[in-house]
Amino acid sequence: MQNKDILINIFRFFGLLLLQVTLLNHVNFLGYINPYIYLIFILIFPFTGNKGLLIFLSFLLGLGIDIFSDSGGVHAAASVFVAYIRPFVLKFSFGVSYEFNMVKLNKVPIAERLVYISIIVVTHHLILFILEIFSVSHILLIVKSTLFSSIFSIILIMCLLLLFSNKSTSY
Repeated sequence: MQNKDILINIFRFFGLLLLQVTLLNHVNFLGYINPYIYLIFILIFPFTGNKGLLIFLSFLLGLGIDIFSDSGGVHAAASVFVAYIRPFVLKFSFGVSYEFNMVKLNKVPIAERLVYISIIVVTHHLILFILEIFSVSHILLIVKSTLFSSIFSIILIMCLLLLFSNKSTSY
């Protein structure tokens, strides 16, 4: 990564952390729909970047959310898990293009982008709510929270990526 990319990722890390803990953690529709857009950092971290660094930064991002939310490490665990499986999801979503490092998230078809974002977000939310609720007797609440929070988060993430996509920037 170049110095410019490092600075952009540092700004993105702290900006998403600040946005999540100051604004979005206080959004709670119907008691169980919460948007988690800090996943944008994991989603658009450079595909050719160091995977160990991504896992470490995902842990720090999740830990930061946990500290401000007093949630006991569930965000850190879910973030580390999706950062770990991200290469497999990229390979599944983009196929051969990812193998040859030809994927630019803002230039792929919307369907492939939606599949990639949806798998990461739904997996993150499922792990998050399983660890947060941690009760088999509340399985319907886990499924309902995962489904509706995922839909809301995916819509917000897609809108933000479209809004801030710069054709000269390749993330």
